[in-house]
Amino acid sequence: MDQEKSHIACIGILCADIMGKTIDQLAEKGKLSLVDSISLHAGGCAANVAMALSKIGLPPAIIGKVGDDSLGNYLINTLKNESINVEGLQIDSQVSTSASMVMISDDGERTIIHSLGANKEFSYDSIDLEIISRSKILLIAGTFLMPSFDGEGTVKLLKFANEKGVLCCLDTAWDASGQWMSKIENSLAYLDWFMPSYDEAVKLTGQTNPHDIAEDFIQRGVKNVVIKLSNKGCFIKPALEQGYMVPSFSNVQVIDCSGAGDSFCAGFIAGLSMGWDIRKCAVFANAVGAHCVMEIGTTTGIKSMAEILKFIDQYGEGYSIQ
Repeated sequence: MDQEKSHIACIGILCADIMGKTIDQLAEKGKLSLVDSISLHAGGCAANVAMALSKIGLPPAIIGKVGDDSLGNYLINTLKNESINVEGLQIDSQVSTSASMVMISDDGERTIIHSLGANKEFSYDSIDLEIISRSKILLIAGTFLMPSFDGEGTVKLLKFANEKGVLCCLDTAWDASGQWMSKIENSLAYLDWFMPSYDEAVKLTGQTNPHDIAEDFIQRGVKNVVIKLSNKGCFIKPALEQGYMVPSFSNVQVIDCSGAGDSFCAGFIAGLSMGWDIRKCAVFANAVGAHCVMEIGTTTGIKSMAEILKFIDQYGEGYSIQ
């Protein structure tokens, strides 16, 4: 591997997650209810992917913005402790660090109340382009939650990365502003891999069949598509190939779905960085996502590559990727 193109860069949102479980309904206004646990975690799409990659054994660089406050310090220290390169993080004393209150129900699904915070001010000018130039793979994670970067800033960065020969990937978040395709359409032609969730992909295209969704993205210029289908696995549409499903692992006890999609992206990108074929990347990604949901927190359950490969051997119906 070219030493100058040896690492992965994760760009996007970082936030502090205050997570409570079990919350199936809120207390009446002015009242109090008890939960099993409340804990603080590093989160946000870019941070989740970065930490998952590091736990797998491929520590990346991360680029984003936090506030000059206690939550920002917590995020930076947590990422450093995970051996992640934080040179690309900006600290902005004029804004607060982004944060979420995550309410986890008994079935592991979560409801999120989110403050954009510093992510709202993150822009193209916040990015150390030298880090991008040295990268083998770039993931933009959290599109639709970075209003100063989404759209024109994203296109500008992707053009730069394309010129430098960087493999470009993008994952979306839920667009509460309702702009959807109009916000990202100009970015799609610069993507080697587009990685939305099914629900987000439906909103983007108006299609409901994964085959039709993927074809819509391909027609708009995306080279390869992977659609995350939650507990059903994923749908893959590589360039110039027929699309196909890769099923999830059925032997998983779901504790918390937080970060599952980000963990999937980390697993898939890890496979790409290792030069695996696409089906193997998808199987590994499903396995990383499965590990995520088995514990509370967006990356708490992620294991090393060797442990995840062992899990696939044991529970992957004979499909080994070693």
